[in-house]
Amino acid sequence: MNRQKSFETQQATLYLVPTPIGNLSEMTKRALETLENVDIIACEDTRNTSKLLMAYNIKKPLISHHEHNQKESIPRILHELNEGKSVAVVSDAGYPLVSDPGQKLVCDVIEQGNPVVSLSGCNAAMNALVASGLSTQHYLFYGFLDSKSSKRKKQLNELKTFPYTIIFYEAPHRISSCLEDILEVFGNRNMCLARELTKLHEEFIRGTVEEVLSICDSLKGEMVLVIEGNTLKEEVDMNDAIDKVNEYVQEGYKTKQAIQLVAKELNIKKNELYDLYHKQES
Repeated sequence: MNRQKSFETQQATLYLVPTPIGNLSEMTKRALETLENVDIIACEDTRNTSKLLMAYNIKKPLISHHEHNQKESIPRILHELNEGKSVAVVSDAGYPLVSDPGQKLVCDVIEQGNPVVSLSGCNAAMNALVASGLSTQHYLFYGFLDSKSSKRKKQLNELKTFPYTIIFYEAPHRISSCLEDILEVFGNRNMCLARELTKLHEEFIRGTVEEVLSICDSLKGEMVLVIEGNTLKEEVDMNDAIDKVNEYVQEGYKTKQAIQLVAKELNIKKNELYDLYHKQES
């Protein structure tokens, strides 16, 4: 068990610091204070982070840390923490680790025994979800689907029956082919395409998949797709349900218990299954 009290530790700490996804004024006071107080900043692209730091007159040593250099960057960051230096991790935009590298670093830092502290801040998925007009009670953030249509369809088929809102990220040059696959696998569900979030040309396009697909060739910028979950209740073969009840009875369950279990598993009315089962017996 690892129990961390973030504001009581004196150890060198790894901070996960969200950065603006477009609008620089959305940098929080705590994020700025953290970047000013750490010893080193590990970033996805030193050029992009340098521009951000320059805007707020922050001067700190930068370490390049991205998907392709983790074998070199992680040991260096672990060494700096071991030397008592605190490190902030930032991505180019948004929340570190969310569709960005950093998971292995966090695991290795925890294993080494240093605290890992996350700050609140910008996240494109949440921005899109809450303004989408779709259900926010339960949702799945999936991130990027595969770039190849065959693999993408396979992923979508695995999600086809998922009943809650699903959030995807997608690149503008793949948006048409992605929506075509979503239409083919999911059907013509309600959706929202959010693009250029927090920027001057921010836009929310709400409608069906077909409606959004009809105009998406003209769209540019970073995109978030918020797709309605599966609302169609699949029909259950009651003969299969009765067979399942009999299987449970053979395993030693009482008839009433077996009916309750099957009704819950198949999401059908218990009384309906009970009546049908005993009608078949008589």
